[in-house]
Amino acid sequence: MAKIKKGDQVQVIAGRDKGKTGRVLEVLTDTDRVVVEGVQRVTKHVKAGQSARGTRTGGIETVEAPIHVSNVMLVDPETKKPTRVGFRLEEVEQDGRTRTVRVRYAKRSGKDI
Repeated sequence: MAKIKKGDQVQVIAGRDKGKTGRVLEVLTDTDRVVVEGVQRVTKHVKAGQSARGTRTGGIETVEAPIHVSNVMLVDPETKKPTRVGFRLEEVEQDGRTRTVRVRYAKRSGKDI
C-alpha cells in the first residue's frame, strides 16, 4: 500500500519549490515520482498541429513535471502541517465476516487519512 496516493494534499520538503503545497494529480509507481498541482512547473515546446475543428495547437505551454516521492510529505488533515504516514491493521466486519484492513494514519495527530 502506498504512502502517497492520487488526490492527497502534500507539501514539498526539498528542491526548487520547497514549502509549496498542492494536490497529487498522478502517481508514477515505476519511477517513484508524483505529479503535484502547481509544483515543478516547466515550459514545454509543443509542435504546431491542427485539431479536428481546424484550430491551431502548439506553442509554449507550462506543465507540471514529476517530482520524486521522497521530496514530498503528506499534509495532516487536522494540523495542516506535514506528517509521516503510518499503517494500522483494523478488524472490519462486512456481511457477517471480519476482515483485516490496512488503514493509513497521520503520525503527527494519529487521525485516519
